[in-house]
Amino acid sequence: MKRIQEKLKENKKLLSIYMTAGYPELDDTVPIIKELEKNGVDMIEIGIPFSDPLADGPTIQESSTQALKNGMTLKLLLEQLQDIRKEVSIPLVLMGYFNPILQYGVEKFCDRCQEIGIDGIIIPDLPLEIYSKTYQPLFEKYNLSNILLITPQTSEKRIREIDNLTNTFIYMVSSASTTGSQSGFGTSQTAYFQKIHQMHLKNPQIVGFGIYNQQTYNSATQYAKGAIIGSAFIKFLSHNPLHQINQFIKEF
Repeated sequence: MKRIQEKLKENKKLLSIYMTAGYPELDDTVPIIKELEKNGVDMIEIGIPFSDPLADGPTIQESSTQALKNGMTLKLLLEQLQDIRKEVSIPLVLMGYFNPILQYGVEKFCDRCQEIGIDGIIIPDLPLEIYSKTYQPLFEKYNLSNILLITPQTSEKRIREIDNLTNTFIYMVSSASTTGSQSGFGTSQTAYFQKIHQMHLKNPQIVGFGIYNQQTYNSATQYAKGAIIGSAFIKFLSHNPLHQINQFIKEF
């Protein structure tokens, strides 16, 4: 958690990249993480492949399906990341759905994350009330930040509840659509970004969904601390070797 908190204090806009663990190949996870850090990425979201990823668009769904076919599991991912802190220092966040974590064992999962050096977790389908009543003490015990999501449809009351439960940053979903389905930001998104900015929340926001080039990155970060690129990076990986990741990052 502290790595995220320290990163958020830096006087710059942040670039976070989403990748699917075990994609394109089963053993690509750690090499991709190392390559991203080498090329100046501030934070990495590591997607835990799941058979029914409701919030993800076709690109990430396909990468998740391929990763599962490759043999990726939550257990294997945690094994792959066992020694990651010997080589990587930037914040690492796991993003996944609650069912695999529940099957693995929530406290066992939190314990392993702390042991490995995972800083945060994003669980889109874990209801806020269940988290706050049941799992918040567990996450805090293991210094694991639970990063919560808001959308343009989230009420101001709910946003402030989320802000009070947050100890790093709020994941600001740019629209109500799935990942990878936008072609840019219109006036409604810009108004939404402005509205959240004017709420003066205690936690910074990082924007996700719909960021795929420098223009959309700049638009997303005009009112927010940083932005997350997901589907665009997955598409890049599907057509390019890992050593060309630097070309992708240069675009931003």
